[in-house]
Amino acid sequence: MIERTNTINRLRVLVVNELLDSTRTIRGRAIRSLVEEIEALDLEVVEALSFADGQVVVENDASLSAVLVDWTADHENAGEARKLLSAIRRRNLRLPVVLMADRAQDHQIEVNDLSQANEFFWLLQDSAPFLAGRVVAAVKRYRDNLLPPFNRALLKYMEVEEYSWAAPGHQGGVAFTKSAPGRVFYDFFGENLFRTDSGIERSPLGSLLDHEGPLGEAETYAAQVFGAHRTYNVLNGTSASNRTIMTAVLRDGSIALCDRNCHKSIEQGLIQSGAIPTFLLPTRNRYGIIGPIPPVEYDSKEIKAKLATHPLKNLFRTESPDYAVVTNCTYDGMCVHAANVQELLAASTDRIHFDEAWFAYARFHPLYENRHAMRGAPADHPSDAPTVFATHSTHKLLAALSQSSFIHVRNGRNPIEHSRFNEAYCAQATTSPLYAMAASNEMGAAMMDGPAGKALLDEVILEAIHFRKALGRAHATFAKNGDWFFEPWNAPIVKDPRSGKEYPFTEAPDELLATEPSCWTLKPEEEWHGFKGLPEDWCLLDPVKPGILSPGMNMDGRMAAKGVPAAVVSSYLEARGIIPSRTTDFMILPLFSIGVTKGKWGSLVNALLNFKEDYDANLRLEHVLPKLVDADPGVYGPMGLRDLGEKMFSHMKENRIDRWQAEAFASLPRPDLAPREAYFQLQEGAADLLPLAEAAGRTAGVGLIPYPPGIPIVMPGENLGEADGPWISYLLALEESGRSFPGFEKVVEGAEIRDGKYNVWCLR
Repeated sequence: MIERTNTINRLRVLVVNELLDSTRTIRGRAIRSLVEEIEALDLEVVEALSFADGQVVVENDASLSAVLVDWTADHENAGEARKLLSAIRRRNLRLPVVLMADRAQDHQIEVNDLSQANEFFWLLQDSAPFLAGRVVAAVKRYRDNLLPPFNRALLKYMEVEEYSWAAPGHQGGVAFTKSAPGRVFYDFFGENLFRTDSGIERSPLGSLLDHEGPLGEAETYAAQVFGAHRTYNVLNGTSASNRTIMTAVLRDGSIALCDRNCHKSIEQGLIQSGAIPTFLLPTRNRYGIIGPIPPVEYDSKEIKAKLATHPLKNLFRTESPDYAVVTNCTYDGMCVHAANVQELLAASTDRIHFDEAWFAYARFHPLYENRHAMRGAPADHPSDAPTVFATHSTHKLLAALSQSSFIHVRNGRNPIEHSRFNEAYCAQATTSPLYAMAASNEMGAAMMDGPAGKALLDEVILEAIHFRKALGRAHATFAKNGDWFFEPWNAPIVKDPRSGKEYPFTEAPDELLATEPSCWTLKPEEEWHGFKGLPEDWCLLDPVKPGILSPGMNMDGRMAAKGVPAAVVSSYLEARGIIPSRTTDFMILPLFSIGVTKGKWGSLVNALLNFKEDYDANLRLEHVLPKLVDADPGVYGPMGLRDLGEKMFSHMKENRIDRWQAEAFASLPRPDLAPREAYFQLQEGAADLLPLAEAAGRTAGVGLIPYPPGIPIVMPGENLGEADGPWISYLLALEESGRSFPGFEKVVEGAEIRDGKYNVWCLR
């Protein structure tokens, strides 16, 4: 017999009453009797002897199915009791809340208190078994309506315990139990995952491709939560979501306005659709951070001028753009004013796509007002406004399984009828969906529904603020003694717009930082951010993406006399089990999500302090980075940690990698062919794999994307330029750096490394 490898927890009820431990009074005996009767009905009771303890439970235990609160009018902690009620309702409007008191005190219960509760118990008037039954009934009603449509259908389907004669072949996981490695796999993931992994024949679960049944209901539900006219459930990532939109609205010769700070899926969408890109060039600062596109790039006159001089304009099938795509917010936290961007682009195109893969949470917190695609109510979207698309990776900073994504649509002028759009959707989708992914995608929406979304984001934003402050205070402490340390990348001074008072960031009230967008907007020409040409309120730095600056870059954009390469810091952190999201030359980026805790970011601060101590002591690499030494003892064996940092920093200055990076991203290569034509020639074999030294003047058959920053410097069909030009020079600088410091090589997607050199497919 196969034993179950995962369990379902008992339903939990929180009881908050200071008399739970006292049976000397009639009220104490009454509450104890009620607890015992609830437990006899197979509910687990969590006991709290104070309102403060109860609030801690409420804020940290989302499994509660009901809360019973002492509401005796003569207690001295009425304010604490109301705080508890507020804490419950900030997170969950539907959780059953029962107030408990003596019959004699009912006239003192206020209407506002009763409005936050579902029921009132008179402990001395009704029997404990009766009241316990009322609790169970409330819990059942709550649990029956707790889950969103598809999750509810999936759990109901699991109760059928069917014998299936269709795919998948593991048959609910049974196949895995018939071999030793399979049994390890089965036990690790648990039975429920495999029981829910069913074939597409299961009509009770609906159809992913036809958008019917519970899967269709899940999309309707997600559209309501995210403020869309229609939402599509995508199970192979936002890459597929982006390609779906592009292939639905574009064809050979269509003009596509594209943010150059784009994901590779935009390149793929251009190839699949045959569209001709016209790029909108973003800003860039001294740290190599790709910033927002300035307003002038969106101006219709500027766009017309670009189209008039486009090298491939003979391929245009129309005179104006068919579509525009903008990355918002960026990986580094640059959030544009989406309402203004939409208004500007509306003069040039009928269809606007906001790639918000890293920004799915924006709708649910007022800090991001007007900075995301699905703003306000869908009914308020004017019919003469552009049709707007948003793509969200619910798995990135919301809570869903990897590859889970949504496409949201607001129909305006020139909309795409659903059945036509669905043809593009089906071309990117799978006919064998993993239902656990669909369930997690819907759950990502459910967790944001109602007040819970804002409450969760409040916590994330506050944690990020506390981390930034802790890092800033540590930096200030060392700076007083003329010493170095890391610092957070944000405005050093913030202003309360209501009082006009200015604060150093580390001393600003948490409430101000967590609620006032102006504390995070990039003011024109401020030194700390270093972006040029941005008007007031155009861009906001997302507080949950706290960049950690490593010393080495001056405010004037020149490298300092001394510095600590962020790559060395990141390697040190990874050796201690701390994995940053991304590392550039002078910045380490951790991403704060719902899953981040104080302990997690506290450990990061501790690790940075430990790094400084070990770096200043020049601790030998064999002790701090043993794997690096083991991989290449001839290079790193005799070195200390500071030796490595200083040698790498000197190398960065000598090969001028910062200069070449700046030039490579500051201008655009000349397009020789449309991306689609370049791709076809590559696949036909009309291309040569060449080292960079032989690639000058050739047309790239593939896109070249250095990581970081992870955006293209050359797209398929673009010319690589002269041998001493910015694109080849930048790639050669990366190549030479990788040879000098094995283990720190930069990935350049699209290039193949052979004998330590980048080789690129060039068209003949």
